Amino acid sequence: MGNINFVKENKQVIAADGANLRLKAMENGIDIYKVWGKMMNCGGAGQCGTCIVEITEGMENLSPLTDAESKILKKKPDNYRLACQTLVNGSVSVVTKP
Repeated sequence: MGNINFVKENKQVIAADGANLRLKAMENGIDIYKVWGKMMNCGGAGQCGTCIVEITEGMENLSPLTDAESKILKKKPDNYRLACQTLVNGSVSVVTKP
């Protein structure tokens, strides 16, 4: 179990190991999408890149990058992840809509 700290929203969420970051955000009323993403997201398939988040702490507590993330995030900072592809395995701090 770990805590997900959503920095901008000043909200902490408890997550079981292996919880999907996008789903935990949605379950707890955290909006991870900008305007375009709200209308055109892929529903968590890792294809659109609209659920990008910045990890400020706890990167070591996340699942490894998926192939989809490697392609979409190749020109982004190393601490960016796709929320839909990220599994949480401990405490982490997340900045939505970086």
